Amino acid sequence: MVVAADPAPVLWAISWFFLLYFALVNGSYLFVHLASIVSLQRNFRDWLLEPTYNPYRSPFLPGIAVLVPAYNEEAVIVDSVRSLLNLEYGVFDVVVINDGSTDATLEQLLEEFDLEPVEEGVPFDLPCEPVDEVYQSTEVDLVVIDKANGGKADALNAGVFFTDQPLFCAIDADSIVERNALLEVVEPFLKDPERTIATGGAVRVANGCSVSRSTVTKVGLSSNRLASLQTVEYLRAFLSGRIGLSALGGLLIISGAFGVFRTSAVREVGGYSTETITEDMELIVRLHHHYADTDYSITFVPYPVVWTEVPASRKTLGRQRMRWYQGLLETLSMHRGMIGNPKYGSIGLFAMPFFLFVEAIGPLIEGLGYVIVPFAFILGALNVPFFLLFLGVAVGIGTLLSWLSVLNEVLSFRRYRNPKDIAILLGYSLLEHAPYRQWKSLITWLALIRYLRGESAWGEMVRTGFDR
Repeated sequence: MVVAADPAPVLWAISWFFLLYFALVNGSYLFVHLASIVSLQRNFRDWLLEPTYNPYRSPFLPGIAVLVPAYNEEAVIVDSVRSLLNLEYGVFDVVVINDGSTDATLEQLLEEFDLEPVEEGVPFDLPCEPVDEVYQSTEVDLVVIDKANGGKADALNAGVFFTDQPLFCAIDADSIVERNALLEVVEPFLKDPERTIATGGAVRVANGCSVSRSTVTKVGLSSNRLASLQTVEYLRAFLSGRIGLSALGGLLIISGAFGVFRTSAVREVGGYSTETITEDMELIVRLHHHYADTDYSITFVPYPVVWTEVPASRKTLGRQRMRWYQGLLETLSMHRGMIGNPKYGSIGLFAMPFFLFVEAIGPLIEGLGYVIVPFAFILGALNVPFFLLFLGVAVGIGTLLSWLSVLNEVLSFRRYRNPKDIAILLGYSLLEHAPYRQWKSLITWLALIRYLRGESAWGEMVRTGFDR
C-alpha cells in the first residue's frame, strides 16, 4: 500500500519562498523610495524655489527641436501642438512627424496651422521610411514631416536626423506640456553642459483635469476608476522611482512622453532602435553602454511636468502594459552583457539587476504567489499569522509606498490641492495593490507568452481628447 506524501511541508516551503521574494521586491522599492526622499529634500530649494533672476530664461539657451511623433492622433494633436507653441523658451522648433496616419491627423494640422509644402526637398537622406512631404507653417514655428508608417522609433529618427538644433525634446502627441517645463528640464544641460547627454521630466495623468487653450487650468481626478488608479501609479513611479534611481546613478528610463537629449549623442549611437517596442528605454540603456568609458550624466528632473491621457479601459491598458513588459524583456536581452558587469558601474551592478530581478521576474513570481499562497492557506498548510504576514509584505508595504508618494506630492509639488482628491488618491493607493496589482501580474504572464511566441504588435491607443 502506497501512502500519499503530505503536501503541507512542500506548500509551506514554497510559501516561504514567495514571502521572501515579496520582501526582496518591496524592500528594493522601499530602498529606492528612501533614496528619492533624501534626494528630493537635498535639492528641494533648487527645484522648487524659483529665484527672482532666472538665468535659464537667457536668450543664449541652447536651441531645442521639440519632436512629436503622431499616428492617428486627430483627437489630441491640435491641443498638443498649441501647448508646445506656447512654451516659455528662447529658441525652439516644433517638428511633428506624421507617421502615415490613416485618420485626419494631417488634415487637422494643415487646416489649423496654415501649413504649406516646402518647395525645396530634404537635402539629405533620413534614416526612416520614405518622406512624402515636408510642410512649414506660415504663422508659427512649426514643421510637419509627412512620411510612410514605420512606427514611433522610425518617426523619431526622422526628426532627430532632420533638425539642426543641438538638443531635441521627444514629446508624445497625446500630451500637454506645462509652459515653463522646457526651461526646467533643460537645467542639467546648463549646469553641467559637458557631461549631460539626456534628462527627463515627470509625466502626470491628464484624465479628469480641466484644459483651456491647450493648458491644464485645474488639476483633478477622473471619474474613471482605472484612470485614477494610474494616477497613483504615476505618482509613485515618478516621485519615488525615477528620482530614487537617478539619485543612485541607475536611471534606465526617460519616458518617451518627455525627454531631452543631446542630438549629437543620439546620432552617434545610431538613433532610436526599431528592433524593440519600447524604444525610449532601449535608447537610454544604449547610451549608458556607449558612454560607459566617459564622464557623462543622464538625470531626472522631477518638477517639470507633461500631462498625458492614459487608457480608460482594461483592454487598452492591458495592451499598453503588455507592450511595456515585452519591451523590457527585449531591452534586457539586447544588453544582457551589461547585467552584473562592473565595467558599467552602478548601471551594471545595480540598475540592470534591479530591472531583471524586480521589474521583469518579480511580477511573474508575484503572480504565482497570489495563487499558491492563498491556496495553501485554504488547504490548511499555512497558519493565520503566516498568511497575515504574507499579506502585510505583499500588499501592506506597497500600499505604504503609494501613500508616501501621494503625501510627497501633497507636501512638495502640490499639484493636487483639493482635500477630497487627496483622500481619494489615498484610497486608490490601497486598491492599486489589491486587486489592480494582481491583474497586472496576469497581464505580465500573458505578455511573456506573447514574447516567447515572437508576437510584438503595437496595438492602438484610443484617444478621447482632453477635457475643455
